[in-house]
Amino acid sequence: MYERDAVSPEADVEEHQIEGALRPKALSEFVGQHRVREQLSLVLHSAQRRNRAPDHILMSGGPGLGKTTLAMIIAAELGAPLRITSGPAIERSGDLAAVLSTLQEGEVLFLDEIHRMARPAEEMLYVAMEDFRVDVIVGKGPGATAIPLDIAPFTLVGATTRAGMLPAPLRDRFGFTAHMDFYEPAELEQILHRSAGLLGAPLEAAAAAEIAGRSRGTPRIANRLLRRVRDYAEVRGDGRLTLANARAALELYEVDPLGLDRLDRAILDVLLNRFRGGPVGLSTLAVSVGEEAETVEVVAEPFLVRSGFLARTPRGRVATPMAWTHMGLTPPPDAAFGAAMGASGGNPGSSAGNNGGRGNGRQADGEQGENSP
Repeated sequence: MYERDAVSPEADVEEHQIEGALRPKALSEFVGQHRVREQLSLVLHSAQRRNRAPDHILMSGGPGLGKTTLAMIIAAELGAPLRITSGPAIERSGDLAAVLSTLQEGEVLFLDEIHRMARPAEEMLYVAMEDFRVDVIVGKGPGATAIPLDIAPFTLVGATTRAGMLPAPLRDRFGFTAHMDFYEPAELEQILHRSAGLLGAPLEAAAAAEIAGRSRGTPRIANRLLRRVRDYAEVRGDGRLTLANARAALELYEVDPLGLDRLDRAILDVLLNRFRGGPVGLSTLAVSVGEEAETVEVVAEPFLVRSGFLARTPRGRVATPMAWTHMGLTPPPDAAFGAAMGASGGNPGSSAGNNGGRGNGRQADGEQGENSP
């Protein structure tokens, strides 16, 4: 099993605590997501002028892009308390009722991974968002009675990494929807310099550029790599966050100049050298690198597709010319990429599964690509 800590967009409890010290506290301090910041500023300031709670807000995008940080900033800008919970923690409608009934007027409720909330709780949330009321069921069977319970006006901030999994009735109840994009290297450099200052580790500009280029467009990964470079500089270097120390540290953690780690390169190596660039099914590819199919599909594949190294087609996974170049190989004359693209309409972006949906990925795996040599 490959170690994914260095470039994984997910974070454990300890890392969330570290991130807390690095989070910006106001919209003016938040780097990147310019359009989202401008739109959100208008929503919040307009609500404050009318002395009313702002519309419910939905934020979608990959992990590590700043959804939790923006939720905290929203509460800070409104001067309101913040309540944090998550979809998986809401297993029953009673769990949600307990949270909603204790909210103060104007409080911000941040519901992370909202798409993973239980269906009964989801249906209760519809009424709470629109009418600020929950119906508590007392008793069972024919004698059960619904008791309406008014709740204080609040603002729900929902966050999801899979907006497509949200039912339309829930999506439509959010007055403002923000999609978080991946960050440009220049924006990540600003974040790195700010974080380095808070950590008390002056960062050279060249080192910041090196780290930013390997961070997969994700601030969480950038800050994590910064801490690993700082550790390397303190233990094995001269204590300074220089370009040489940054390169040495990132090489030690097997993060290459484009942000690929060991598993990413193993997938490309197998695809290119063993299957001549594909197409090959997901299960076959996962077995070849000694990983679970879900790990390859959910953890590694999205970045490879987004970066242009891999294409998902109806026949299976196919390496692009960029993958051959990055791995220092020359594609054979009969490389499968051109034929596979022709079969799927000539556009990698239009292939089944390239939209990131897991269902399409499974379908592609079960077709001809799974049985091809």
